[in-house]
Amino acid sequence: MLEGIQIERLKRGPDERGFFTELMRKDWKELLQQDEIVQANLSITYPNTIRAWHRHLRGQVDYFIVLKGAIKICVYDNETRKLNEIISTESELQVVRVPGKYWLHG
Repeated sequence: MLEGIQIERLKRGPDERGFFTELMRKDWKELLQQDEIVQANLSITYPNTIRAWHRHLRGQVDYFIVLKGAIKICVYDNETRKLNEIISTESELQVVRVPGKYWLHG
């Protein structure tokens, strides 16, 4: 795994109404490290669609959580020429942390 990429499983709290899951908490220091969440977005990608490669030059860290379906998150290190492919699905709730120094698409 490329340096800085983290995957943390999320816990479901099921009951007769459905379930509750904490997606992100500021006291999750092991996951967040020194990151400060500045913006949160919801993105829906249609089936068989690929989003373009991009990189955050100012060091923004991305966090991915799949609520429905599945996604392949591809992370590329331009210096080492290493590629990580991470599969995340709705059945295995998790948050994937990707530092901004890498090229990424998902």
